[in-house]
Amino acid sequence: MKTLTNGILKENPTFALVLGMCPTLATTTSAINGMSMGLATLFVLVCSNVVISLLKNLIPDKVRIPAFIVVIATFVTMVQLIMQAYLPAIYDVLGLFIPLIVVNCIVLGRAEAFAAKNSVGLSALDGIGMGLGFTLSLTVLGVIREFLGAGTAFGFQIYSSQFASLIFVLAPGAFIALAYMMAIVNKLQKK
Repeated sequence: MKTLTNGILKENPTFALVLGMCPTLATTTSAINGMSMGLATLFVLVCSNVVISLLKNLIPDKVRIPAFIVVIATFVTMVQLIMQAYLPAIYDVLGLFIPLIVVNCIVLGRAEAFAAKNSVGLSALDGIGMGLGFTLSLTVLGVIREFLGAGTAFGFQIYSSQFASLIFVLAPGAFIALAYMMAIVNKLQKK
């Protein structure tokens, strides 16, 4: 069970390992966007970890990384096509960042560091744990940025937008919110 909970707080991809910063900073302008990107990455992580774990003994060392990328790209393409067909509004917002999941350090790093060395079951649990941690961190960051920058949370108006600080839905706000969140997580981990 340690594998499942590793990515949630202790080895959280965003706050502890500082991986996947491009989608973290770019897609968390709202809670829905952050959660959607996190769930897409979770799906790719679990599926690619399972397939790579199944194929680990068949893939020669010389082509290991390219083979991993092909497996990951297959699942990213599936996510992209499903989002485009069934969630067009979310796809329109995240469309540019979905293909970048292929080169996300979290996905490739877990394939190399964990799935290629462990059983299918443990690799699936690792993908779920890391994916949930990434999804939670993107969702929380999206809630904070949306709340402070637009006065809403998951699209529901909490307070008047005239009192909101627009900077939080812009790029500088992503850095500010992320820095504070990382500081809070680091403080909690030291206790």
